[in-house]
Amino acid sequence: MPVWRIPAGEIEQLVTSRLRRWPASGKRAVLAALVERIDIRVDQAEIRLSPARLSTLSDITAAPSQIVTDAEIQILSMPVRLRRAGREIRMLIDGTDPFAAAKPDARLIKLLLRARRFNVTLAESDNVPFAALAQQEGVSRSYFTRVARLGYLAPDITQAIVDGRQPPDLTAEKLLEHSRLPLAWHDQRTLLGFA
Repeated sequence: MPVWRIPAGEIEQLVTSRLRRWPASGKRAVLAALVERIDIRVDQAEIRLSPARLSTLSDITAAPSQIVTDAEIQILSMPVRLRRAGREIRMLIDGTDPFAAAKPDARLIKLLLRARRFNVTLAESDNVPFAALAQQEGVSRSYFTRVARLGYLAPDITQAIVDGRQPPDLTAEKLLEHSRLPLAWHDQRTLLGFA
């Protein structure tokens, strides 16, 4: 049988690609066995790995309480920053854009377009009651009011949403829930997770 020499980089790429397609439950089991604990500090996250614990996945008869020495523990660390976003604290991993994975959300963009249209309708309609304008748009008065308020979003927030750079948890529903936005743009950024 011939012996082939394949570059290690190609084998690593093959293995990594296959592991990405592995079912989530399998990945969770391996990670649960491998990761002993994760410590989050103000400026750093540390993942404590115990490779010896992986044997529990393949050897069912192994003793459940194996003692792992500090020499067997491996620590992976990465710089992070903690940032307050409204009531939550978010963790930003240095060297990554927190909004890089976000994509333009068609429902958010449609909501912003509707807000702009409602505001144009308001500006062009002298002394026309809200109820009549809402009826003209085919929506309830309450919905018309909430959407019209969104026309006062900070321009950079609007641009970020159009570009798909909004926080991952910002949805059309969440934006409508927060339609009573503060007028100060800085406060809007904080409330919606942009600051």
